[in-house]
Amino acid sequence: MFHRKPIEERIAERVAKLPPLKEGKHFEHGPAKFVFVTLITAVVLMHVVGLAIVMHFA
Repeated sequence: MFHRKPIEERIAERVAKLPPLKEGKHFEHGPAKFVFVTLITAVVLMHVVGLAIVMHFA
């Protein structure tokens, strides 16, 4: 336990081993992309439903 490198050095070594990011690729983590798209879709859907409700009662 006491002979390990500090966490910062271990993270830096892992990041250095990663290949360079591809041009135009914004999400390299699949689940993050899924969550982002799901949240955007939910917000748009809530706005459309809310607008429909307001227009129905106006």
